[in-house]
Amino acid sequence: METLSRNPAVATRRVPGAEGIWVFVAFDMLFFFLLFMLFMTGRRAAPEVYEAGRLTLDPNYGGINTLILLTSSMLVVLGVDALKFGRRHLAPAFFGLAAACGLAFIVSKIFEYRAKFEAGIGLTTNDFFMYYFIMTGLHLGHVVVGTGIITVLALKSRSERPGGNLAIYEGGATYWHMVELLWVCLFP
Repeated sequence: METLSRNPAVATRRVPGAEGIWVFVAFDMLFFFLLFMLFMTGRRAAPEVYEAGRLTLDPNYGGINTLILLTSSMLVVLGVDALKFGRRHLAPAFFGLAAACGLAFIVSKIFEYRAKFEAGIGLTTNDFFMYYFIMTGLHLGHVVVGTGIITVLALKSRSERPGGNLAIYEGGATYWHMVELLWVCLFP
């Protein structure tokens, strides 16, 4: 193994977090890939239905949600770096702000769903909206879980002593980055 630097805070090159999180991420991404393939197959069979459905979506919600998740991912990176490089006192704030971004995403999605339901659009409207609600709903579930994880990391980092288990934070960050990546694929 190569060392990353002569800095004692950075020992050796390794995969961040525990290996299990990467197995989970791989299977989760595969599951969403299969959903995307089903969506694309349906779109190919009925392009007019999918285009009409796409035109009813409000890009402002998607754009705001994208900014929220990109910001939260940056904050998670800053939180992990604070723990790695001797700025532990900053980690709780970074993780706390990232969790607040997760909550903002959840609230935004609730408003977006409410607008759709009030317009008479739901899961059974057509195939486009079936996939829309299934895929964004599953993603929203991931955001809820991820926000919980990031909240736990914020609380844990308040009491963390130097030399704590960084893999826990890296694993949580890896999950959160997967959630962001899924959204970046879903939004377009």
